[in-house]
Order: sequence, then structure tokens, then C-alpha cells
Amino acid sequence: MVHERWVAGRRVRILGETLAELIPESARLLDVGSGDGQIPAVIQRSRPDLVVRGVDVLVRPDTSIPVQAFDGERLPFEDQSFDTVMFVDVLHHTEAPLRLLREAARVARASVVLKDHTLKGPLAGATLRFMDRTSNRRYGVALPHNYWSEEKWLSAFDEAGLAIEDWRSRLGLYPWPASLLFERGLHFIASLSVRAT
Repeated sequence: MVHERWVAGRRVRILGETLAELIPESARLLDVGSGDGQIPAVIQRSRPDLVVRGVDVLVRPDTSIPVQAFDGERLPFEDQSFDTVMFVDVLHHTEAPLRLLREAARVARASVVLKDHTLKGPLAGATLRFMDRTSNRRYGVALPHNYWSEEKWLSAFDEAGLAIEDWRSRLGLYPWPASLLFERGLHFIASLSVRAT
């Protein structure tokens, strides 16, 4: 498949390297929605100081990190069980992203890092739906196409008790000329600190 050969490996490498920069030293990292676990595995290879676990609604038979099942709404861990909680293209697959953000803020001691999409510019919704279907349909992943504007993300972070430390929207996930269609401000990575309650 063209996506697997042309985009997937590049995406895994770039996201793994970028996210690894945002995770605190010697952190216990929980990856929510791990899928095959390739991205957290890249992170762990470059950051052997990290302890990485994953959870997913659909646990695949072969994963690159340990992954356990969860119900998609409540993380099955005590408060502040991990230093950092990570989401990579997960929240737009849920019916209630804010609920999972609040769960991440509960389970994380220090930070939440995430990669997701922003609904920005002409035909953004159609482009994001196409990317989602191309990448996820064959795995049985839910596709509610729950894309938010940057303003809605910022509001949700605030409601979840999270404060932005770093926001990156130039990720270089796609080679030229595909980047002209599939980048254009539709992706971001954010590092969020957990506010004391």
C-alpha cells in the first residue's frame, strides 16, 4: 500500500523523535491508544531511561511495547501513577476527548504530551477524514471524525487542568509534494504540564 511505503515509516520516526524530546528524564510513560506500539518503541529506543506501558481499546496480537486493554473512557490506574501520559492521534477517535484529557491529567504526575489534528483552513475536514479512513479503517478503529479547532483544543486543555508548555505545528510528516495537501497546519504536537489542584 502506498501509505505504508511512502508515509508510515517516516511518520513513526519523526513522531517518535519529536515526542522523545518532550518527555521528562527517567519518566514512567503511559501511551494511550498504542495500536501496534511502534511510536512508543521508537521513543524507548532513543530514551532508554524511560519505562513505557500502553493501553488500547483494541489490543493487537503483536505490539512493540506491553499493551493492556481499557474501556476507552477511564484509565485503569491510580492518580499520578505515571510521570507522563501520551496520546498520538487518539483523541479525535473518541466521542469524548475532554473526558480522556481529564483522565490523563489525573493519572499523570508531571505532563501530558499529544499529537493530534486541528480543523484549520479550507477542506480541512474532508482532508482529515480521508487521512483517517486511509490509515485506520482496516484496523477497526472508530472513526467519529471528532476534529477540533485550535481554539477548542486550548479551551479543553484549560478545562482539563493542563497548561501548554510547547506547541508545534510544523512537523514534516509528509514528503513534498504530499506535504502541500496533508500538512498545512492540520497537525500539532503539544506538551502540557499538569496544574496542581
